[in-house]
Amino acid sequence: MPADLAVIGLGHHGLPLAQAAIAAGIDTIGFDTDPRAVAELAAGRPPVDGSLTASEIRRMLSGGFRPTTQPAELGRVRTAVICAPTPPGADRALDLTAVTDAARALAARLRPHTTVLLESPVPPGTTEGHLRDLLEAGSGLRAGRDFHLAYSPDRLDPGRRTHGYTGTPKVIGGLTPACTESAAAFYGRLTDKVVRARGPREAETVKLLETNFRHVNIALVNEMAVLCHEIGVDLWDVIRCAETKPFGFQAFRPGPGVGGHGVPVDTLGAHRPLRMVELASQVNERMPQYVVQRCTTLLNEHGKSARGARVLLLGVTYKPDLADRQAAPAAEIARRLMDLGAAVSFHDPHVLDWRVRDLPVPRADSLYEAASDADLTVLLQHHRTYDLQGLAVKAQLLLDTRGATPAGAAHRL
Repeated sequence: MPADLAVIGLGHHGLPLAQAAIAAGIDTIGFDTDPRAVAELAAGRPPVDGSLTASEIRRMLSGGFRPTTQPAELGRVRTAVICAPTPPGADRALDLTAVTDAARALAARLRPHTTVLLESPVPPGTTEGHLRDLLEAGSGLRAGRDFHLAYSPDRLDPGRRTHGYTGTPKVIGGLTPACTESAAAFYGRLTDKVVRARGPREAETVKLLETNFRHVNIALVNEMAVLCHEIGVDLWDVIRCAETKPFGFQAFRPGPGVGGHGVPVDTLGAHRPLRMVELASQVNERMPQYVVQRCTTLLNEHGKSARGARVLLLGVTYKPDLADRQAAPAAEIARRLMDLGAAVSFHDPHVLDWRVRDLPVPRADSLYEAASDADLTVLLQHHRTYDLQGLAVKAQLLLDTRGATPAGAAHRL
């Protein structure tokens, strides 16, 4: 059965796009090579990362959304959007394997006049180079003449309900002006504002800049957190005051590490490295170690050793109120504490089972009882369900890495 749109890759990029398309009345299929994930979605069950709820998935299905593992479906659509994951590889460069596989599956079935869009984070030049070559070689068609090709960076913030597809401007850059306008016509049905970039390289670099901006600024406040602790300054109060400035300042807050799917890119092949991004990555990667250092110091100050200490970790996801644990610092913090001989347990309302080094970490059922029994409780993620004032009273020792507790109620990062 033909459809208007195929979303290729049903992860945290693709599903929100499919949701927005269905809401806009666009007949949409979702293609993924993972049969289990597709079966779960078809049954109305939400993804494990919590990006969409079960009720949202059911509404999509009732609206006509069809998840599939059948690549033949890709040859029956007017628009195809590649939302494949591009995780960092061993050399820290983005791994384009999933994008390559998606492009090959699409190319074998690509029809003339189709609009092909890429939303996955990729190095600048990927759309008009690697992706174009794959599509043209596999289809015998020519991009910009026989089919439209454009890039649009994914800009959604998972879990943030205030900025959905409609309220988030969509940047697009096409291979040709006609490609750009075809992409604009599609995204104009989903969002209130479309921003035209000069070309696909500029659109790809928008994602690079936005991701690196986040990591560099988090690194700055992370370094400030270490410095302020050393000199006895309340950084959280400093940020509270600084963010009242109506210009030239945007508030970022420190934490135990930087999680999420957007990875900083500090080098692009043979091009010179972005030294500030490289340094920011080093700063942010040291934060789990710094958190463990603060843990051991607090325990020592209260006459306890890390060896044999009972440490309760609160919130092991990378974002508040989501189940997604992608690159969350909790795992490294747990490993380092275990290496010191601590007995680590955890609590997270969104995570029922958590494994570190392939071993199950005990989950606390009664939060207050566990905090009372633990020698040290560490808040790694501030979920809304946590009553931090109550926890501060119950916990023997509480380290707040998110600055969420009332001043004086806990030790803060």
